Amino acid sequence: MISQPDGSILNLKPELLSGSPFSNYLVPGILLACIVGAVNLVAAFLNMMRHRHRYNAAIAGGAVIITWILVQVMMIGTIHWLHILYFSAGALVILGAYQLKGRWAV
Repeated sequence: MISQPDGSILNLKPELLSGSPFSNYLVPGILLACIVGAVNLVAAFLNMMRHRHRYNAAIAGGAVIITWILVQVMMIGTIHWLHILYFSAGALVILGAYQLKGRWAV
């Protein structure tokens, strides 16, 4: 999205951005990398280091993924099967981290 802001590299049509404040995929790509990517990268690093806050970081990472997907769906006004997949992945990360933290998630 950053290297090809017109969306051609991912076969994304520019019309998907018609209901959003963006004219191309550059800013969404930067935000996706800096927010979603960075939070989940920190969570992965803390998990590898077995840091005591690793589960909290994983919960934050899952919440960021879910928030990203919800905002994206609201902006473009349509749901793709990948939205459901990523939303579910974010929910599973939250539930798994909450479970590993020592509390029953279900």
